[in-house]
Amino acid sequence: MRCLPFRLLVSMALLFAVTRAASAIEVTMSAQALERTLRAQLFNGPEGRYYIRGDASSPCYVYADSPHVTFVQDRIVVHIHAKAKLGTPVHGACLGVSLSTDADVSLIPDAEEESIGFRDARIERLSESKELNFLLVPFLSHKLPAQMKVNAAVLMRQLLSRSTETTGYTLALNSLKLHSLLVEGESLVMDVDADLKVD
Repeated sequence: MRCLPFRLLVSMALLFAVTRAASAIEVTMSAQALERTLRAQLFNGPEGRYYIRGDASSPCYVYADSPHVTFVQDRIVVHIHAKAKLGTPVHGACLGVSLSTDADVSLIPDAEEESIGFRDARIERLSESKELNFLLVPFLSHKLPAQMKVNAAVLMRQLLSRSTETTGYTLALNSLKLHSLLVEGESLVMDVDADLKVD
């Protein structure tokens, strides 16, 4: 069975919750939705790149691109491609070595009040270059998990902001709390308490 888009699932869950104030609901999120979030929040530079060192005009640089998110057992796995020119800039060129590699980091989803967070970053695959790994490790274990974080309440309020024109009712989210996040098969399952007001 094909996963419904995250926005549709959230809308359906919120409409269900309207009949029950401050009730527990279950929302599922696909790996593709998390990947879109990661691309929008981190890999939003030229050509979908995130520059760890330098920028698009630097002769020497390190960047990551092509993020791909999957679920494996109870973990979220993020695969990236990394490319680097490491060396010394001389007259607009980089004197050194060019490297290209793939890297993987896995994370445990973590409920943080209103937000979907991530903890226990575990690097699953790195390059064979110590110099490149020196830059990749902090990116994979700290920067990437921090930028994947999603405030579910903000997202739901954005969806509800157009409820009057789409449903004829004005829906407002008073409060939201995530209780648990679990990877189940091909979905991230969230148990949520939501308090909604309908006018």
